[in-house]
Amino acid sequence: MQLSCPMPKFDFDVITLGHGSGGLLTHKLLQSGVFDILKNDLLDQQHDGASFTLHGKVAFSSDSYVITPAFFPGGNIGELAINGTVNDLAMCGAIPQYLSLAFIIEEGLPMTEFWEILVRIKEAARKANISIVTGDTKVVEKGKGDKIFVNTSGIGLVHPKANIHHRNIEAGDKVIVSGNIATHGIAIMSVRKGLEFETSIESDTINLNHTVEKLLDRFGNDIKFLRDPTRGGVASVLNEIAELTHLGFELDQKNIPVDEQVEGACEMLGLDPLYVANEGLFLAVVKAEIADAFLSLLRQDENGKNAAEIGAVNTEHPGKVLLKSKIGGRRVVNYLTGEQLPRIC
Repeated sequence: MQLSCPMPKFDFDVITLGHGSGGLLTHKLLQSGVFDILKNDLLDQQHDGASFTLHGKVAFSSDSYVITPAFFPGGNIGELAINGTVNDLAMCGAIPQYLSLAFIIEEGLPMTEFWEILVRIKEAARKANISIVTGDTKVVEKGKGDKIFVNTSGIGLVHPKANIHHRNIEAGDKVIVSGNIATHGIAIMSVRKGLEFETSIESDTINLNHTVEKLLDRFGNDIKFLRDPTRGGVASVLNEIAELTHLGFELDQKNIPVDEQVEGACEMLGLDPLYVANEGLFLAVVKAEIADAFLSLLRQDENGKNAAEIGAVNTEHPGKVLLKSKIGGRRVVNYLTGEQLPRIC
């Protein structure tokens, strides 16, 4: 990857324990690296926290990222961390405003890799139009951290038309997915397992907040529920909702969008795409009357060009998710049992 920001001259080629000491090396790492590349008025205060004013209903989210490998087709842990928390806020119906950013770095991480992570963080934050305003950096001994872990916490203002809650879901509502499923999980697995494809499968990690904001502007509280199906995939999210609402969900397999190569990889590995992790798409449960218009507007967005209506809500099998197969049979889609692929995000 060609870095868009030239890397400054650091005293060491790798992260050392001294970079986490709170002394001179920490100061130089933060000044020449983190503060310089991510600078904004609030972060420039270089305080232990950030002070700001928000007016309105607030959403707050926090997540930690321990993905391996930290660099993968289509991105790295840095942009994944920004996009992940931005998207969690968007799924609350919020417009993200501010993020905190904390690193736990393993001694020995090459400075070039740390800089590449920072560059991706900067670009992801710019695309999401969110400011990183505070954070923390720690260094652990070699062998204790697997290169780097990242924690992000975010805060945003809830859209004035948003009313996102599972209690709003009713029989007859439609289930829409914003794009091809299972792409992120297979991209990660391809690196770990050495799989080769005719063309590279890249992670779908992207910020979804602008897409969701446009949909909320148009459809407001007719959007009943939003969720990004990360770990556990589409199946796990729908099982959670079915359990919470005591309603049934029926999916139509022929309508579920999956990239051809991703589907082939899943078949080869014995995986069900419904359980594979995603990082750049969302599930929406919407009022039946707006489903077509919702889908039409979503498909006009770059992040929703492969969107599809994949199912509906009913009262016939409360608490369960059923799948109508391509050949017409039906089966229950249960929770993911165990861990298909650990350290996925």
